[in-house]
Amino acid sequence: MINRKVPSVVFKTRVRDEATGGDNPFRWEDRTTQDYFSKKRVAIFSLPGAFTPTCSTFQLPDYDSLFPEFKSKGIDSIYCISVNDAFVMNAWGKSLDIKNITLIPDGSGEFTRKMGMLIAKDNLGFGMRSWRYAAIIDDLVVTHWFEEPGFSDNHNEDPYGVSAPQNVLKSIKN
Repeated sequence: MINRKVPSVVFKTRVRDEATGGDNPFRWEDRTTQDYFSKKRVAIFSLPGAFTPTCSTFQLPDYDSLFPEFKSKGIDSIYCISVNDAFVMNAWGKSLDIKNITLIPDGSGEFTRKMGMLIAKDNLGFGMRSWRYAAIIDDLVVTHWFEEPGFSDNHNEDPYGVSAPQNVLKSIKN
């Protein structure tokens, strides 16, 4: 994974736009890999699903609260990518009052598949999802890789530690 360029994909997102009016003032907006990763140094992390226990209790909130430390190490943005649609990702971020992390919906799993991280989670009724990992990406190129052990379909456990923000922070320098 190191020194590999991230795949070129289009993410189907929903963005707040008061001009649309109504109770749901959001509009569709296509965002590309280049929009998110070009000409910046970012941290990304991917996880099996929004609203799931480890992701909601530890991973997303910890990345959000540790954002200032990442910023001090030269990280411009932190992105959470999950094989969930834009509606689910937006609701999840709102439910946890996330302030510093951009949640990227990979509803069809295209980015996750092209990263080589798409797995079956049929044993939990999830279908195809992402294996848990994190990475540092500098201008579209992966410079650091943090993959949880045991990569496989229908894994009976949900390993978490390698991709935790505390571990990622220890490994990166300004």
